[in-house]
Amino acid sequence: MAVLSTLAVKGRAPKTGYARTQFGAAWADVDHNGCDTRNDILKRDLTAVTVKGGTRDCLILTGTLKDPYTASVIPFTRGAATSTAVQIDHVVALSDAWQKGAQQLTLAQRTALANDPLNLLAVDGPTNLRKSDGDAATWLPPAKSYRCSYVARQISVKAAYGLWVTQAEHDAMSGILADCAQMLAPTGQEAAAQVQGTAPAPAAEPAAALPAPPAQPAPAAQPAPAGIYYANCAAVRAAGAAPISLGQAGYRSALDRDGDGVGCE
Repeated sequence: MAVLSTLAVKGRAPKTGYARTQFGAAWADVDHNGCDTRNDILKRDLTAVTVKGGTRDCLILTGTLKDPYTASVIPFTRGAATSTAVQIDHVVALSDAWQKGAQQLTLAQRTALANDPLNLLAVDGPTNLRKSDGDAATWLPPAKSYRCSYVARQISVKAAYGLWVTQAEHDAMSGILADCAQMLAPTGQEAAAQVQGTAPAPAAEPAAALPAPPAQPAPAAQPAPAGIYYANCAAVRAAGAAPISLGQAGYRSALDRDGDGVGCE
């Protein structure tokens, strides 16, 4: 509640100019650990994971998700027809962020926001699709037991990146937190531990102590423009578009040898 009180309350800005590319290439390796962000979050949030050999333990093949949004247990198997059962949700949706202050951030800061583990959760795919870009005023997790943690995480992300809330969103957040005794604002990896239930909530910190977006993280490669054709993975890498995902301009099955929806890994 203390951190929520520091967030500006304003109307939603126009969505004009929004595109996923405004937040950098999807799942950029911003921490330079050799793994893309999607696989980092799968490794963090799944249990009993198996990995593909020769990928430095980066490519998650199977695992089990205890979904925070539905409180159900979901098996994950990597593949073009199965990967979408588990999706990585931006807790503060990127479109929502764009309309509430992210337009004023630099590309580097927006890339950090899109890949910040604090703003990412592995969740049930269909539920994530239903959420779309809703904020707390229009969508909350079906599992009521997770709503306190969900709202607290949104507040921390918005405070960290200087985003605002609408009046309806503020009121919805306040209403949820009114029933959350001792709910503290999560930060960084402490929030990751809470996902798995392996650690108590961290001590509350004032908004000023929340993690600030990096000043100049490595710029993410931009996806290829619509209609582009890559002859092979060498061409994809030369364009700075690797790895290239299903639905991204230039993707085709010939670039995706294992058929998992991600080519040129």
